Amino acid sequence: MAHSITRGIGNRLASFLSKSLSGYQRLDTVSVEEIACVLMPGDVVLVEGNTRISVAIKYLSQSSWSHACLYIGEAGASSAEPNLLEADLREGVRLVALDHYRDFNLRICRPVSLSEEDCKALIENGRSRLGHKYDLKNVIDLVRYMIQKPAVPQRYRRAMISLGSGEPTKAICSTLIAELFQSIDYPILPILGPECGEGGEVPIYYRRHFTHFTPRDFDLSPYFRVVKPTLEAGFDYRSINWQDRSTSDYAQ
Repeated sequence: MAHSITRGIGNRLASFLSKSLSGYQRLDTVSVEEIACVLMPGDVVLVEGNTRISVAIKYLSQSSWSHACLYIGEAGASSAEPNLLEADLREGVRLVALDHYRDFNLRICRPVSLSEEDCKALIENGRSRLGHKYDLKNVIDLVRYMIQKPAVPQRYRRAMISLGSGEPTKAICSTLIAELFQSIDYPILPILGPECGEGGEVPIYYRRHFTHFTPRDFDLSPYFRVVKPTLEAGFDYRSINWQDRSTSDYAQ
């Protein structure tokens, strides 16, 4: 009975937090079709969301990125194909098309030198999570902090994000992807061991718990390359057709 009540509350909160907020504007001038052309298997696609829960995640992580997806399709696939693996607040772990995020600012973070074998394992592990539920315990934590809007010290924000049920069949977007990369020993933001001193010793790293990761960590990671579709296509700034605009145009 108590479980049903808790789940009912969680579902209502999920519905509330999934509502889109007005005033969002996509600034990126690159189309999703251009983005789809450069995506590779294993790429992480970050999304600047406009829902209530996006506001909470942006606040707690102090970042523009509130959602993360894993690209599991083939290189050069259409933006209409469901190739993005994500943990959705209401639907759980699912596949969506890049077109689903057509109206949002996006960023591609690419793991470097990922072997074909590890990439295959990463994607297979991701597919095995399809149907898993979103961590609704985490939803309750997030809405509590969003409503109170506390002046949270920077050092505590990451710990607040990591709250949740911790059940293996539940996930949130960034923790799901972090766990998948950790399953193939690919680093995101590892901890450098204190025993690493001078003398040219090989550094020793420790894994952070996957629940401690937020979408921005893939952007900050020194092991993921930010991919810009215009640069991949051979950008030449001299090819831009600039036009003068009146002062009144800028005011609109």
